[in-house]
Amino acid sequence: MNRFKTSKFKNTTPKIPKKDGWIANVRGGSFSSQGNHIKSSCSLVAFNTDQAGGGMIGLSSVNPGSDGKWIVTQIPCHADLVTDLDFSPFDDYLLATCSADETVKLWRVCDPDQDQPSSPEVTLSPGDGRLEIVLFHPTTSGLIAVASTRGVQVWDTTRDSALRVLEQHADQLQGLAWKEDGSLLASSCKDKKLRIFDPRAQPSAVQCAQGLQGNKDSRILWIKDDNLITTGFNQVRQQEVRLWDRRKLSSSLSSLSLATSNATLMPLFDPDSGLFIVSGNGESVIDCFEVTASEPFLSQVSHCLTDASTRGVALVPKLALDVRVCEILRVMQFTDNFIVPISYQVPRKAGQDFHADLFPDTIGHTPAMAADDWWKGENKQVERVSLHPNKRPKPNTASAKEMSPKDLPRGKSKEEASTSSSPLSTPSSSATPSRSPSSTSGLSSGFLPSPSPIQSSRAIQNMLGPSSKFRHIQGSVLHRDSHITNLRGLHLTTPGECDGFCANRQRVAVPLAIAGGQIAVFELSQPGKLPDTALPTVQNSVNVADFCWDPFNTYKLVVAGDDAKIRVWHIPKGGLKETLTEPECILQGHTEKIYSIKFHPHASSLLASSSYDLTVRLWNLETGEEIKRLSGHQDQIFGMAWSPDGKLLATVCKDGKVRLYNPRGSTLPVQEGPGPEGQRGARVVWVCDGKYLLVSGFDCRSERQLYLFSTDSLASGCVATAPADVSPSTLIPFYDPDTSVLILTGKGDTRVYIYEIVPEAPYFMECSSFHSSEPHKGLCFLPKTECDVRDVEVARAIRLSKTTIEPLAFRVPRVRKEFFQDDVFPDTAVWWESSLTVTDWLSGSNGQHRKISLRPKDMMPVSEAPKEAPVRKYLPSSVYLEEKTDEQKKEELLSAMVAKLGNREDPLPQESYEGVDEDEWDD
Repeated sequence: MNRFKTSKFKNTTPKIPKKDGWIANVRGGSFSSQGNHIKSSCSLVAFNTDQAGGGMIGLSSVNPGSDGKWIVTQIPCHADLVTDLDFSPFDDYLLATCSADETVKLWRVCDPDQDQPSSPEVTLSPGDGRLEIVLFHPTTSGLIAVASTRGVQVWDTTRDSALRVLEQHADQLQGLAWKEDGSLLASSCKDKKLRIFDPRAQPSAVQCAQGLQGNKDSRILWIKDDNLITTGFNQVRQQEVRLWDRRKLSSSLSSLSLATSNATLMPLFDPDSGLFIVSGNGESVIDCFEVTASEPFLSQVSHCLTDASTRGVALVPKLALDVRVCEILRVMQFTDNFIVPISYQVPRKAGQDFHADLFPDTIGHTPAMAADDWWKGENKQVERVSLHPNKRPKPNTASAKEMSPKDLPRGKSKEEASTSSSPLSTPSSSATPSRSPSSTSGLSSGFLPSPSPIQSSRAIQNMLGPSSKFRHIQGSVLHRDSHITNLRGLHLTTPGECDGFCANRQRVAVPLAIAGGQIAVFELSQPGKLPDTALPTVQNSVNVADFCWDPFNTYKLVVAGDDAKIRVWHIPKGGLKETLTEPECILQGHTEKIYSIKFHPHASSLLASSSYDLTVRLWNLETGEEIKRLSGHQDQIFGMAWSPDGKLLATVCKDGKVRLYNPRGSTLPVQEGPGPEGQRGARVVWVCDGKYLLVSGFDCRSERQLYLFSTDSLASGCVATAPADVSPSTLIPFYDPDTSVLILTGKGDTRVYIYEIVPEAPYFMECSSFHSSEPHKGLCFLPKTECDVRDVEVARAIRLSKTTIEPLAFRVPRVRKEFFQDDVFPDTAVWWESSLTVTDWLSGSNGQHRKISLRPKDMMPVSEAPKEAPVRKYLPSSVYLEEKTDEQKKEELLSAMVAKLGNREDPLPQESYEGVDEDEWDD
């Protein structure tokens, strides 16, 4: 090519629509993953959203509706951040997502105005840690590549295991791309190397070369033939684009330096036009280059300055472009609050002629082969189709409006379902559809359609295992009007055995970093900004080790200090008006610093405390006397918890043991078993009506783990475990016995884990996590009566951050909120009322809390609600086929003409104009 030859794309202009042409109601954010955070098919655009901790995705249409507006909907997908997503090249409604929860899910999504699926069609578990990238194969149906932190796997979605597990990278994998014909995979890595894999030949790389100069984030793309493009950083930290020839990886063909910036470049490539789009994450610039096979290789076409910073970019497939206005590219720019469709148009005479030089044939929607054929070594290209408006493939007779994607058989694109020439068999093409031997489930060719939707859902449920009704639980911070702000001088280094702060339904107590172990008390009924002046406090005179409110007296605060003493304080009604220096009473008996204190769940004034003297002591707050001393621990006591009936006390210890005590009997443990191996800290809580103990601790590699023990046989070890993540803080558990929901977080964490605990396998059913933008000190949960049951709020917490105290609500998304959701709100125990005294408990009595209903009087239980009548979405065909008489047609035509002409008696516009006075005319 002559380097001075003029390009047909040289005048390509990016056109940004006005703000009313943007997709609104988008909640983007700064997502930490290797994906582009947005992908587009010919019909839909899917994107990350910061809702539910990033575990949800947003969905909208590529083109606006008839009113010029877009509908945006959300789909709860994963229990953790969705790290990447990809649409099938052969099905506009087949979406793959991968997540930090280590799963890949395939979804049969619908148009945004329809009900979205509640569960995926296929779930894959590569078992290689956090997943970063998911890519559909460019020529083969049912085939995907999945990348984790260091590894890559190739999966046939109809199988239970990977077709190929590629060799692990030496460092973090940053980019992954299929070659256009699907024969090779290329990757970029933090170790600055480019690798080329042939997954069908061997698991190790067939080529490996030093390709990048910087080890910061890089991306890689295959372009035409054997050429690749990488984006990254050079040695002087400038953004850099490099062009490579796979046959000569020793050096790049061309390189181009952009701005000096820390923003990760996100590349896109259109093989039909040879145009290359690149934008930096967090920047408001989108550059377009033309890639050629000879010098200058990379020539700039446009430099687009956008109105908002970019969070992600995606190309709309060519079949969705408007060729009438010479639109050669459309880039969907993902920002914090909008998706901006940027149209790249070549200035040509539009509307009449089809410019074939701008629009060569593009890849169609029919896969070239099945996964089995590809794995056996076949290489086929996807059949190309014309972009000429009169030559494009005809739309299906059953359009997306007439047949929703979830009504289609699994594994079939809309085009496949109606095209008899497709290599895939369809139910209509043969009386006895063939079935591939490996097709047992998932999205594949050659399948038998499900007899009924109920049987299909049951089959999917059996394949994926049980799921929790709380799996889509959503945490959200309540309105700022309910916050307590301007909190200053918070003590951030309380002992690991302390929850960090404590709250009841009326007030919250927080430790301050002031000498003398001072604690501030704030009334929840008095939110707002705290004054800059000094606040009245509770002065303990020594450092605070642990503190908690009396569950049966919202005015009584109990504080354990470093001096081995326990102080009992009475907070006056209405809150602190002056500093308190004299406690009601002081409990003395421990010889070493106290670890933690716990109130009995039924007996008033009964307190348990653990100490560095390796004992657990029971106290009667009414008399101030020690009533029992439990021994048997060999090391530091990390945590303790009373059983729901108050008969037993469980402890977890640094010596690696979990113990059960019967405090009214022996002073030694009645049961003992192996606990967490790690020695960094642990907590214990009773779950499943006291049948199991849940311990949050660390394993031998100092990774946080959850352990479940049967209280009938502690010696046999844990019955189930669930991994969490790597963090120095111990996960503090809260368990709701009404719903069996377990909520955990650590001091200094930004994530709140949520599980439903069941007394049989799989024991742990993970639900959506809640993510906060800033680290929090911890959570304290309030009684169920504080929850808004009308909004299906199943838990209400108080969150403490460095400067604020915020209410946090956990809600279950439900449709018929006008009814009381009695399946998630059973009668709740009134645990804030005592059921016996210390004397009664010591004499052998066992208390039981009374229960109350949370149902408002004006709400009907959903279990008794009338069933909704099915709503017909479309009018019957008779409406459209109804014949009109000649008189009706004449009447309609006459009415339309009159409406267009208007009323002849209306005044003319010029009659409303004002003239000038006679004396103003010049003579």
